[in-house]
Amino acid sequence: MHTCSIMRSLELVPGDMSDYAQLAWHHYRQERPVAVKAVYALRPAKPLGSFGRRPAGVIVYTMPNPRVELRTVATGGRFAGLDRQTALSLLNRSVRCVARVIVEPRLRGIGLATRLVRETMPMMNVPIVEALGVMPLVNPFLERAGMKVFEPRAPVEHVTLIEAFSAVDVEESELVSPQAVQDRLDRLTGLQAAFIERHIAEFLKSHGTRRTMPPGLERTRYLLGKLTHRPSYYIWFNPLMTETKP
Repeated sequence: MHTCSIMRSLELVPGDMSDYAQLAWHHYRQERPVAVKAVYALRPAKPLGSFGRRPAGVIVYTMPNPRVELRTVATGGRFAGLDRQTALSLLNRSVRCVARVIVEPRLRGIGLATRLVRETMPMMNVPIVEALGVMPLVNPFLERAGMKVFEPRAPVEHVTLIEAFSAVDVEESELVSPQAVQDRLDRLTGLQAAFIERHIAEFLKSHGTRRTMPPGLERTRYLLGKLTHRPSYYIWFNPLMTETKP
């Protein structure tokens, strides 16, 4: 079936957590969202072959996490400088969070994730919609839907190790592949091998029992997980709503 005809056959409808449950196992985060406020699904208006009327995609909105550092930067301190109760009340009135966006794997790559976000954000009826995520860095559907991204600052120790990897010809763009990085490390000898081992030991010294991990793929996978798992913050300001006051 042609991509455009698939898009036209899907309608955006209010959903519930049963729609989420049908697609949840396709998401990289397995824990169930809490404080859910709204669910919307993209569902075929009519049965779509063997696909039937199962949801092709789902988006889950939750209440905001009160402790998100980049929110202060993104909103110009809108929720800062208030007592805890006032800040929490204002936050709960003003913000909803995109907690999950999941598309059925057979229908990925045709813009459904972008459509889910773009068409449902105004339905939240709040001044601000936000999201935190790592995967959108690989697939920037949140930005395509109209959200603005704010990148987190990397801790100094992360920057130092990334620079050390670069010094032995492992560039930052390669840090998404533990096996490829491990293959490169296995080929290092002499001063280069000693150099990177020294930097890895320095990085791991504050990681509890992980500091004694032996060289190998498991250690490399752990290191890269720490270096690359820095969620970015995404925000959308509703152009139809004025700023909420305390």
